[in-house]
Amino acid sequence: MSEETVPQQGGTGQPKGLLQQMEELMAALNADLSALDADLQAAGDPGRGVVEEGRTG
Repeated sequence: MSEETVPQQGGTGQPKGLLQQMEELMAALNADLSALDADLQAAGDPGRGVVEEGRTG
């Protein structure tokens, strides 16, 4: 892959390092999982019964 095909990110115009990209992705994933967990807890976690029925059926 050439440098021309890699989009440059950030306001400085310099490409982000792999570690920085991974940290940002992990932070976004953690936020998404936290929101999903909050949604499931607020709904009384009805998904558990569906998963258990799916395994036996």
